[in-house]
Amino acid sequence: MIFIAAILAGALIGWFRAARRGGNRFDKLQYAIAHAIFFAILGLFATILFYRMS
Repeated sequence: MIFIAAILAGALIGWFRAARRGGNRFDKLQYAIAHAIFFAILGLFATILFYRMS
């Protein structure tokens, strides 16, 4: 569950970051995908850590 939430949060952060910098639709999409991948990796590690601790 952490994994999916991290992907969505990363995509939203990336989209809004590109929008704030004045990017067009493709810039926003690229930022959203890049941030989603990064946050997915962090979410995956957090999920693994959570399950190993419990």
